[in-house]
Amino acid sequence: MTDAYGWTGKNRRAQRIIHPASGTTFLVPLDHSLADGPVASAAGFAGLVEAMAANEVDGIIVHKGRVRFLPTASLGKLALIVHLNGSTQHAPDVDAKILVGAVEEAVALGADGVSVHINLGSSTEAAQLTDLGTVAARCARWGLPLLAMVYPRGPRITDPTDPALLAHAANVAADLGADIVKLPFTGSPLTMREVVEASPIPVVTAGGGVIGDTGKFLDLIDSTMESGVTGVAVGRNIFQAPDPGSLARSVARRVHAGLRPAKPLAVPGQALAETAA
Repeated sequence: MTDAYGWTGKNRRAQRIIHPASGTTFLVPLDHSLADGPVASAAGFAGLVEAMAANEVDGIIVHKGRVRFLPTASLGKLALIVHLNGSTQHAPDVDAKILVGAVEEAVALGADGVSVHINLGSSTEAAQLTDLGTVAARCARWGLPLLAMVYPRGPRITDPTDPALLAHAANVAADLGADIVKLPFTGSPLTMREVVEASPIPVVTAGGGVIGDTGKFLDLIDSTMESGVTGVAVGRNIFQAPDPGSLARSVARRVHAGLRPAKPLAVPGQALAETAA
């Protein structure tokens, strides 16, 4: 019964993360303050969240301690994803991610999901994969969707946008129990579609480095959505924009424009039941 309740909880919370009408999602990660330093002043951060809530963003990603300072009214309009691991730019190995939060803490905060960052090919890959598996087990227990951010990044990686490598990254996330995977964009809708088709779980793409030209940035969003991804997760290109709210609205309307059936979370036994039927 625990598993049944857990998957019911996952699917109910996923409806907060994935837009019910479009079957897509637009997430804004704001967890960069742990790794890189403040993304805004204290008051500015709250204003940024308010702007996201007012401009059709589906959800935000923050660390557990930040939730205390977020405007309650805005959280009523946004899915809350709590990021559970991290590192700072001052660490000896910036690719090494360690757990700094727990699923139970996210549940207590009223989160709709949690996320974990994995650097595939890094020197500490083994420890990070272990953490992902542990978090996935706790998410199954508590009925919380898990977003795995899997980036090919480290001394063994020569091309972090290689489609075959990204397809592998997506399957690593799925095999260890994640419900949604966040990946870099390959740079081509055609090759990204290959990655999406190889993934048994929904794929969202990362926003990448800052693109100063708004037109080029929005063209990138269009190209990304053409590949059939479930959505995008854009941080720096939004919160560093001159008008984050206006740009977020433009991205949201592109992400939500093409109606498509949402790829559901994988419920245990579902494939066997469909085969038997």
